[in-house]
Amino acid sequence: MSESTIDFPTIGVLGFGTMGAGIAQVFAAAGRTVIVLDTDQQRIDAGIATVAEFLDGGIARGKATEEDKAAILGRITGTTAVADFAGVDAVLESVTENAAVKQALLSEVATVVGAQTPILTNTSALSVTDLAAALPNPARVAGLHFFNPAPVMQTVEIVRALQTDETLVERLVDLVHALGDKFPVVVKDRPGFLVNSLLLPYLNDVIQELDDELATAEDIDVALELGLGYKTGPLKMLDTIGLDVHLHATQAAYEATADARYAPPPLLRQMVAAGRLGNKNGLGFRTEQPNHGSN
Repeated sequence: MSESTIDFPTIGVLGFGTMGAGIAQVFAAAGRTVIVLDTDQQRIDAGIATVAEFLDGGIARGKATEEDKAAILGRITGTTAVADFAGVDAVLESVTENAAVKQALLSEVATVVGAQTPILTNTSALSVTDLAAALPNPARVAGLHFFNPAPVMQTVEIVRALQTDETLVERLVDLVHALGDKFPVVVKDRPGFLVNSLLLPYLNDVIQELDDELATAEDIDVALELGLGYKTGPLKMLDTIGLDVHLHATQAAYEATADARYAPPPLLRQMVAAGRLGNKNGLGFRTEQPNHGSN
């Protein structure tokens, strides 16, 4: 299929961190041209390196070729200028889980892209309806929530805000199907959407059980992997997600609902305050070696 015949042939991605890099790779692998915005060239270079490293892992496992890598990287361009988003067919933000930061950046992007250009958010817990309300033409706003790592995880939640045009929802379902091995799930705009509304309380309970010394971190993970058939234990999962990311998500859900299930456990707050963020810096529930090369 040629680029001219696919929907959303050019996509702007806001943020080149772990999630932004993974999402950019997914879109580029599906033949889209991707422009990624971040604050400086160092972060852009780091994002490109993240994509290249992930693809190298696929090559080592026989899942990709050097030609695949070259093609994917060739479709990704980094920029520090919002003006470079003029003419994109859609924008997807994947920046920090802070409503004020997201709204400010999306408002700036809205002045550059076309009035009908879809503006999408990868938020995992914030209200898409609230984000849409701060933008002109909120009918073109929706959630497109990937899970980490985006190139591997197959579920993508399409979040329908109260203002979202139904035609956009249908286009996004088709887009996710076009990404290869991804499965779209259309959900209401509710705190945590579908997956995280179930996952956040579960992870909070596990953290509390660890703090209560019910079992060691390793035994908790092994028990749930073997006892429930989960591929990854919850504490390993938290280290992969990032303890700071989980704290932001569960705090946002708690503030939106006042539901005690979402209240961040004290140990989680302490871990983040102590700089123990998980795999991203090598210090978490199951990781013990600082990784000074991470960002």
